[in-house]
Amino acid sequence: MVRTSSLPAAAIVRGPRGTRPCFFAAFAAFAFFLFSASAARGEEIRVLTSGAFQAALVELAQEFERSTEHKVVITYGASMGSSPDSIPNRLRRGEPVDVVIQAASGLDDLIKQRQIVGGRIDLVRSSIGMAVRAGAPKPDISTVEALKQTLLRAKSVAYSSSASGVYLSSELFPRLGIADQVTAKSRRVESGPVANLVARGEAEIGFQQISELLPVQGVDYVGPLPPDVQRVTIFSAGIAAAAKAPDAARALITFLASPAAFAVIRKSGLEPMPSVERFEARRTRCVAVAAIACSN
Repeated sequence: MVRTSSLPAAAIVRGPRGTRPCFFAAFAAFAFFLFSASAARGEEIRVLTSGAFQAALVELAQEFERSTEHKVVITYGASMGSSPDSIPNRLRRGEPVDVVIQAASGLDDLIKQRQIVGGRIDLVRSSIGMAVRAGAPKPDISTVEALKQTLLRAKSVAYSSSASGVYLSSELFPRLGIADQVTAKSRRVESGPVANLVARGEAEIGFQQISELLPVQGVDYVGPLPPDVQRVTIFSAGIAAAAKAPDAARALITFLASPAAFAVIRKSGLEPMPSVERFEARRTRCVAVAAIACSN
């Protein structure tokens, strides 16, 4: 039986009596990655991802393809919502998919429905930001009060129907006491980047995951929501129950969760999961300790 594994699991590997556990932990992590990357070579991996991870995935998939013989085919869908191309609706239609990457809460629902097997691997933390049309004045959103006034003064507001938009419309706007005023001039985007509407002048300001705002031409990124009202969403990966290339899918997820992906992840406006970063720090220390031990 194949078990889904994640890189941090290697941190608890123990060697034979009389050997150094750290050395075996580091070696196990390295060996596992090499095995995963070489398993089931030459297969096509179909990935269904939400927009928050799309920019990072496009670049990382190219690196993965160069180091393996696999081919990664990427399809986009919102983590939630009623759009026909949302991830839940695509899976209900039985579209072929090996890997699903989306908001952790939505992936948990798919696990309960047995559409995802082997649990989930958390990849990144994502924050919400705001954009305006390129060249337009950038409103102040550095404090909660400044954000509130910006929302009240804006002629039109756009947000997504997925995780960030659900938070804004159902929690943040009511908390600020401006739900009625903002809702009346808001547009909920069911599919695609909110920033596209802003770039076309169809909305004065737009809110979405930062990683979804940054790649869009024709807009200027203003900044993140103030810390007191920010909502950080974890995006995770899982293997579809109907996956045709589960071993290759597992190798891709292992790569996406590895330190090799951190630079691209940060460049896209996301943050690697802290637990993964802590594991890498421990692994580095273990390798250093092992090297010293071997030289003595």
